[in-house]
Amino acid sequence: MRWENQRAGRDAQPALLGLDGLVRSVASPEFHGVTFHEVRARSVLNKVPGGSMVPFGWTVNPYRGCSHACTYCFARNTHTYLDFDAGRDFDSQVVVKVNAPEVLAAQLRRPSWKREHVAMGTNTDPYQRAEGRYRLMPGIIRALADSGTPFSILTKGTVLTRDLPLLTSVSGQVDVGMAVSIALLDRDLQRTLEPGTPSPRARLDLVRRITDAGLPCHVMVAPVLPGLTDTKEALEPLFAEIAAAGAARATVLALHLRPGAREWFARWLGAHRPDLVERYREIYGRGSYAMPAYRRALSARVAPLLRRHGLNRREDSHRMPSPRAPEPPPQGEQLSLL
Repeated sequence: MRWENQRAGRDAQPALLGLDGLVRSVASPEFHGVTFHEVRARSVLNKVPGGSMVPFGWTVNPYRGCSHACTYCFARNTHTYLDFDAGRDFDSQVVVKVNAPEVLAAQLRRPSWKREHVAMGTNTDPYQRAEGRYRLMPGIIRALADSGTPFSILTKGTVLTRDLPLLTSVSGQVDVGMAVSIALLDRDLQRTLEPGTPSPRARLDLVRRITDAGLPCHVMVAPVLPGLTDTKEALEPLFAEIAAAGAARATVLALHLRPGAREWFARWLGAHRPDLVERYREIYGRGSYAMPAYRRALSARVAPLLRRHGLNRREDSHRMPSPRAPEPPPQGEQLSLL
């Protein structure tokens, strides 16, 4: 089916799979194995629940589901709210809010809007491959900047390069935070863990392009995977490459396995590294987050490496913080599958 015949508003179909506002479902050889469900959203500005330990109060997610297909993605369980599963469906059934820029602009014009920081990329990636076709982000960026709303973007998607001139331009109007996620350098491991993502080298080049455009770039080294990417031998070369790309700083976070993600990752671990299953039982057996002893050991290992490569600098005080994952709660739900 040709993309030019798939625009919202043509031959609208009745709602499927419980998706409110569904216009059509689209498959294309350009995105083999992925179906896009185009919807007209009524709201795209999401309030972060009270008590969440993140440095922002609002989010925008133009896509639900993600063709990056990261095995460990903590957002997987959110797909079950749409009557999809948290595994293969999360990777291959992507919901596209085709009217996101217009709806967001209307929401930002409300007198009640306080111009609080808005984070993007905190659930699914706004620059996953489909953004190259749907082009939702330029309108979203303009809507935020025109309303005087500061924002940040966290991504693995090199499609962002397309919007660098726009982002540079609006950074003169509002605070713009840029962050790229790079968890590892090992290309073979990356292909199995994050099969739909640009390569680590491509993402390092994205960091370089962002900084060359005059925008400070934060790198999220996340998630760090016990027994796979948590050694000094794995982390030091990664930090060296991140520093060489011009990143302003890096934040390191251990893997956390929420429901949905933990089952899907457990399946991957059993197939690819069964020798590590028992170790993951030990580290994650009491909840979604790594046990405190593991987190302390990782922090002790990482801190001197970050200092050595100049990646432990604090954010500029005039800029809003980049998105990050929440800190673990005192107690988590039981990890039943590992």
